[in-house]
Amino acid sequence: MSNITKKKLVEKVSIRTGLTQIDTKIVLECFLDALSNSLEQGNGIEIRGFGRFKIKEKKARTARNPRTNEPVEVQGGYKPIFEPSRELKKRVNDSLLKK
Repeated sequence: MSNITKKKLVEKVSIRTGLTQIDTKIVLECFLDALSNSLEQGNGIEIRGFGRFKIKEKKARTARNPRTNEPVEVQGGYKPIFEPSRELKKRVNDSLLKK
């Protein structure tokens, strides 16, 4: 298994929709920008049958440097996460278990 690049994704969507690769790339980039902007504002996004993108708060904590064993303060912050839907999990499992 390997990762698919944005270029390959544009090619696949372009072939399936009949749009040019330039138009497909514009649509894909607009989608990704809208997704990013929504997450930047603290809003989650739900795409039914695919999954949810949301923001999770990470609390500040004290960690340990494994080399020196010294305590290190880690700042809190926010982390974008993706939760796949049941349908997506099922599709992935059904597909990969057949192989």
